[in-house]
Amino acid sequence: MSGNGLNVLRRRSGFHGRGASSPDVGQAQNDRPCAWHAGHASDRKKILVLSVSAGSGHVRAAEALCAHAQKDFADLALRHRDLMTLVPAWFRKIYTDCYLKLASGLPEAWGWLYRKTDHEPTNSLSGRLRRLVQRLCAQKLFAEIDDFSPDAIICTHFLPAELLADASDRGSLNCPVWVVVTDFDLHQMWVHHGITGYFVANEELAYRLQAAGIAESRIVVTGIPVMPAFTPTLARVHCSARFALDPQRTTVLMMGGGAGLGISKKLVAAILDIDPSLQLIVLTGRNRALFDELNSLACFCEARLIPVGFTDKVPELMACSDLVITKPGGLSTSECLVMGLPMLLVNPIPGQEERNAALLLQEGVAQRADDEATLLYRLRRLLTDAEILQSMRSRTPLLAQPHAAHLILQRVHRHLSLRQSV
Repeated sequence: MSGNGLNVLRRRSGFHGRGASSPDVGQAQNDRPCAWHAGHASDRKKILVLSVSAGSGHVRAAEALCAHAQKDFADLALRHRDLMTLVPAWFRKIYTDCYLKLASGLPEAWGWLYRKTDHEPTNSLSGRLRRLVQRLCAQKLFAEIDDFSPDAIICTHFLPAELLADASDRGSLNCPVWVVVTDFDLHQMWVHHGITGYFVANEELAYRLQAAGIAESRIVVTGIPVMPAFTPTLARVHCSARFALDPQRTTVLMMGGGAGLGISKKLVAAILDIDPSLQLIVLTGRNRALFDELNSLACFCEARLIPVGFTDKVPELMACSDLVITKPGGLSTSECLVMGLPMLLVNPIPGQEERNAALLLQEGVAQRADDEATLLYRLRRLLTDAEILQSMRSRTPLLAQPHAAHLILQRVHRHLSLRQSV
């Protein structure tokens, strides 16, 4: 932390006005924008939302908070920053590349690392060294806090949460810090005693946080925040017409993440062969080669195959669907639950996604396939046994949390109002 930033953070007892040079929205490609509301800046409480672009879920959760604030909270001004745009390039490359390469190329190694760090003592040598390196790389983060002078900070990733909890413990940050856990699992790296409060997906996580020493009063079960566009009220007939789909036909949505991972032309053709009336939507993300391959295949499928590149129309595509084939990320599965969609889970990353999958299977809203043969078998069974599929669908409302973002912002807003009145 820079000397000036440290001194300003230490002397803060209220909040300062926004500097003239402070941007209203994110400017870099990975610096996701959050709109400011019309009116005087001094009339609104300022909230800094921090995510990390290691995987897309943490960023999408932050974007969901911003979108709901713009829609429902006129007296809140949110600014979203991806922490990876505020750290040195070498740290960003090591941190994000390490995650992506291990998660996709060496998942067993990632699973080992996930389990090992989950049981590492907080005061271990490696833990202390890790926090020291992170603090040295976070000067721009604290400069950002000094510049924006937020009334509260919300973290959707454990890295900024750990940095800010450490700063709070050392007395160099006088600002409430909230954490949104974006999976159905709790890793030790999320747990810090310098945090004002936690927002979690379910009662089990709340219990586990208490077992880790976090006071019950600091834990709120809200669910994982999703964008306002994810709503079960979207009309299937209208959405199907938009994508030239027949709303009366069974439709499967296949998602492979932003890179279209785990999807191949051969697998798509095999899925289409299961049922000659099946409609299949495939999200290829930024994988242009896969999109072109599937687009050529679609010419021979009598409008049953709809390849879609990177898109913001996922809510509408879900509204057209009866089942989703997806990786068990916390955000993507939360979106499915809100839309009332049962899931067939594939390619879970060992660690958080494995544990997400376990919870969803336990709750009866999903099945899992660990290879292509099992995927084809289970998909065929689900498509031919309407009772099983309907049973899975009927359980989704028990887990769905469509108002998670609103509840999070409402709680932070209330806390700030009480804090200001004291």
